[in-house]
Amino acid sequence: MSLLQVRNLVVEFPGRRGTLRALDDVSFEIAPGEILGVVGESGAGKSLTGASIIGLLEPPGRIAGGQILLEGRRIDNLAPVEMRKVRGRQIGAIFQDPLTSLNPLYTVGRQLIETIMTHLPVNPAEARRRAIQLLGDTGIPAAAQRIDHYPHQFSGGMRQRVVIALALAAEPRLIVADEPTTALDVSIQAQIIALLKAICKDRGAAVMLITHDMGVIAETCDRVAVMYAGRIAEIGPVHDVIHRPAHPYTAGLMDCIPDMAQDRERLNQIDGAMPRLDAIPAGCAFHPRCERAFEPCLRQRPELSGAGATRSACWLHVAQTGGGA
Repeated sequence: MSLLQVRNLVVEFPGRRGTLRALDDVSFEIAPGEILGVVGESGAGKSLTGASIIGLLEPPGRIAGGQILLEGRRIDNLAPVEMRKVRGRQIGAIFQDPLTSLNPLYTVGRQLIETIMTHLPVNPAEARRRAIQLLGDTGIPAAAQRIDHYPHQFSGGMRQRVVIALALAAEPRLIVADEPTTALDVSIQAQIIALLKAICKDRGAAVMLITHDMGVIAETCDRVAVMYAGRIAEIGPVHDVIHRPAHPYTAGLMDCIPDMAQDRERLNQIDGAMPRLDAIPAGCAFHPRCERAFEPCLRQRPELSGAGATRSACWLHVAQTGGGA
């Protein structure tokens, strides 16, 4: 059974000039112990998907359709007070900038202990012991002493480890990690990646890893979902998506990665830009930027369908299998 199921998720933002649809029919699953990467350009809907799962949509954003199920229980329609019990206890969150995730006025120990006592039936002494163990498990040296330090007394990489410890404090089954390595240098990135993989292996937790970095995806994830304009363009095992991309957008993303074996003066790029929410084209949203677009792409949206080892929302595969619009 899947740990997380997202079914036909629709997120809208009502406004004076109409309603903008930011996520449109997004569906995927994450199994226990699995790391699912979510990748795409800025504005694709990656972080919004994570915020919808955590229950942190900013008003006037709203879930207008679909369902989110955690261990078979629907959570998208929970009251705010009930969702607060789920968030932290069953779903942990790691955000991009650890400085914005930590209160600078409190020691990291106070923040960890408060989180533990909020979600677990333990006394202050046991909560402190657990907090020290969490800091040690996430690679903080001399955790028994560092627990009484303030966030500004830690380096950027160490602060991110503290944030990961906070996400793990109540032993959640799912962790939503939104760009957890972006603000870190390459060596610290590698350590955080190794830590996330160890969490899945040792604790059986699942991770939804949101990132722009295909290198991080390749090193960390079991499967990857490629998003474009609020929809999933392709989803499948990491190796297949990276080495045999089925969707032209995925292929374009892969072509943008520098290849050290090739001698070229300019990097490849995908022409154009992500469409605004009020100007998403009919049919396949990617067709104005796609060199392989043909007539069906302009008038009808393709659904995710089998394309080898992956699933891709592209009319090219329908044409190859003899189907039609």
